[in-house]
Parts: sequence; C-alpha cells; structure tokens
Amino acid sequence: MKERIIQYIKHEICNEPLEGIDVQDDLLGSGIVDSMGMMKLVLFLENEFKVQISTEDMTVENFMTVKNIMEYLSKK
Repeated sequence: MKERIIQYIKHEICNEPLEGIDVQDDLLGSGIVDSMGMMKLVLFLENEFKVQISTEDMTVENFMTVKNIMEYLSKK
C-alpha cells in the first residue's frame, strides 16, 4: 500500500521531480500535493483500494502524510 501511494504521488501529482517521499513528509505543507492533486489522490485511493472517502473525511489530519493516509485507509 505504502509504495503504491508514494509512486502515484511521485508520478501523477508532483509538478516537479522528486527523489523520494518519506511516510512522514508533510504532503500538503510542503506543496507536494496541492488542492487539485488532493482531488486526484482521493479518486486514486477510492479506485485503488475500493473505499469511499466522504467529504467529512477529507481533512488535513487524514491526508497530511502517507502514514496518515495509510492509517485512515486501514480504518475503512
């Protein structure tokens, strides 16, 4: 799960090439994921992991880091 999410962010969302993304990197604060990227990421997660992400769940706490995303998905 971790590698799939990281690869998607690196190849489909980032506007600039990245060496790597750590599970603790602040995706939103660092600009790795912007608002449009967030929508693409949510659609990817829903399709890839067969989950439904509600508007209420689209919070900074759930999507700030890859670790937070994995923890959120494990609760679904």
